[in-house]
Amino acid sequence: MNKPERLCIGHRGAMGYAPENTLASIRKALELGTPCIEVDVYSVDAHLVVFHDTRIDRMTNAEGYLTEQSFDYLRSLDVGDDETIPTLEEVCDALADDTCLNIELKGPDTAEPVVALIKKYVSLGWNKNRFLVSSFNHRELSEVNRRDAEIKTGALIRGLPVDDARFAEELNAFSVNLAMDFVDQRFVDDAHMRGLKVYVYTANHPEDIDRMQRLGVDGVFSSYPDRVLAAYQQPDMSAGWT
Repeated sequence: MNKPERLCIGHRGAMGYAPENTLASIRKALELGTPCIEVDVYSVDAHLVVFHDTRIDRMTNAEGYLTEQSFDYLRSLDVGDDETIPTLEEVCDALADDTCLNIELKGPDTAEPVVALIKKYVSLGWNKNRFLVSSFNHRELSEVNRRDAEIKTGALIRGLPVDDARFAEELNAFSVNLAMDFVDQRFVDDAHMRGLKVYVYTANHPEDIDRMQRLGVDGVFSSYPDRVLAAYQQPDMSAGWT
């Protein structure tokens, strides 16, 4: 019996097996065969650093707001298993040739440097559709679209809007990415009617993975990509996010 088809997106790499958003986590996701990987990005001292939290306390033995630290100091910190905070460029260079990347803009004023980085890799021969830029900050997504309308964007939300997925359509988004706890059939159907993909975070347990299948979402973020890969056949991502 053929498995149903749903996209697996590695959450911060494969953070269930290695420190999140590190090169070790990226390598683990690739080792598992994950077709798409999601990472979080801030801009610090004109460098795009891959980190999730606004503060460094949880992931390091230091304290303070990430964007108030110097780039060199951040690079000196151990975020677990002797891993350091990578740059977005290092993450891109670590990817396999056919891996797609979801870049979540966490900090302010990240749209401009991320667009510039994407354009750099496109000039090196990368398919622009390998990149999906997402954010809870929809102003940043609008800025991405203003700077390059061909870059696909994903509108992140935590709850359910009254008008379902209309906001994402108005943002000219490719996908709407929402919390698993809020997604329901009405929202999925409305998003699909508007031509949007629906990606849901974070499905780590078999019961949740099965529920997402029943709702007909297009893909799931998981900290354990192998669990999703075991449940779902993967779509052809050779052309990128399409």
